[in-house]
Amino acid sequence: MRLQFQARRYRWVRALLVGFLVGVWLLPSTTNASDLKGFDATGPNKDYPDKMMLYGRLVGDWRVEYTAYSADEKKQPTITGEWHFGWALEGRAVADVWIMPGRLERQKPGAPKGEWGTTIRYYDPKIDAWHIVFVGPAYNHVDVFVARLQGNEIVQEGKDADGKPSRWIFSDITPDSFRWRAVSSDDNGTTWKLREEMLAHRISSGSK
Repeated sequence: MRLQFQARRYRWVRALLVGFLVGVWLLPSTTNASDLKGFDATGPNKDYPDKMMLYGRLVGDWRVEYTAYSADEKKQPTITGEWHFGWALEGRAVADVWIMPGRLERQKPGAPKGEWGTTIRYYDPKIDAWHIVFVGPAYNHVDVFVARLQGNEIVQEGKDADGKPSRWIFSDITPDSFRWRAVSSDDNGTTWKLREEMLAHRISSGSK
C-alpha cells in the first residue's frame, strides 16, 4: 500500500510540474522572464532558507562546456552553452534555462540542433529532499528526479528513457565553478557509465 501511495504521489508531482512548464511554454513568444507575473522571486522562501541554498547557490548565469559520451564511453566533441538559474515560485523553487549550444554558437554555420530546456526544482520538507523535473522540448525529454546532498555532491536520482537507473550529479561546487555529470546503470546500480558531462564557470551572480 505504501509503495502504491508513493507511486501515485510521484505521478501526481510529475503531472503537476510538467503541466506548469507546458503552460509557461504556451505563453506568447514576446514574453520575457521578468514579464511572467508571479514566477520570479527575489530570494529563498523564509520557511526554510538554509535548505533552499542547496541549489540557491547556483543562482546566476553560467558558461558551460558540454561533452557527451557514446554507448562505449567514447568522448564526443565539446560544445559551449549557457545555463541560467533563478529563484521562482515565492522563493520555494529554483528554476533554470539550459541552452546548448549557446545562442552565439547557434549562429555559426553547421551548429548542432541542440536543446533549449528548463528545470523546476523545489524542496520538500516532508522527505528532506528536492523534487525535480527537466523538460527538453527539442528532443521530447522529460526527466524526473529526487535529489539530496550526499557528501559534497548533489545527487539527483531517477530513471532514464529506458527505465534504467539514472543520476545527475553536481560536484566540485565553488562560488565560480562546478562540475555536472550524468551517469546511468545497465545492472541496476552495481556499476555506472558516464553519459554526459559539463564544466560550468560563472558569468554573473544574478539578482535573484
